[in-house]
Amino acid sequence: MGKRPGQCYRPADRPPYVRKKYIHRQPASRIVSFDMGNTSGDFEVVMSLIGLERCQIRHQALEAARVTCNRHLTRRAGRRNYHLRIRVKPYHYLRENKMISGAGADRVQDGMRKAFGKVIGVAARVNPRQPLVTVRVDRQHIEVARTALKKAAAKLPTPCKVDFDEIDPELRRKLGYGYA
Repeated sequence: MGKRPGQCYRPADRPPYVRKKYIHRQPASRIVSFDMGNTSGDFEVVMSLIGLERCQIRHQALEAARVTCNRHLTRRAGRRNYHLRIRVKPYHYLRENKMISGAGADRVQDGMRKAFGKVIGVAARVNPRQPLVTVRVDRQHIEVARTALKKAAAKLPTPCKVDFDEIDPELRRKLGYGYA
């Protein structure tokens, strides 16, 4: 049986489920690393990818965004010229009550009886205006970082925008990104 579509788990309409007491096999998170690039470097500009809606982001989507962003930054800026950090962690357990469909399925399953569901994955719960991915770069790599964050935004289930966290007001004016 294949995975259900991501839209089934996107809305954050129920309380978060984080109790490990009732989970016998905890699924492993697909996220390999939360920090990439030059973690100890001193960079001038800090940019973030900000989620605009409240939702849940599955760990597969976070890993896809991380891989896309990291690959673009490595190829265009070089491994020592950026620091990439995933800012959200998947803690919410996703459950699914698997149902059989087809001829004769009504004689095989119990329907809604004991419909707690089995854990199939983990997700990060995101609030509006919460930073999801942060990149630190020098000024010559600002456009590369913006492009990388935009590519990562396409992998996430919420509309996103790229925002500057820390930048010199004079540099912001010079680049044409508005006033601080």
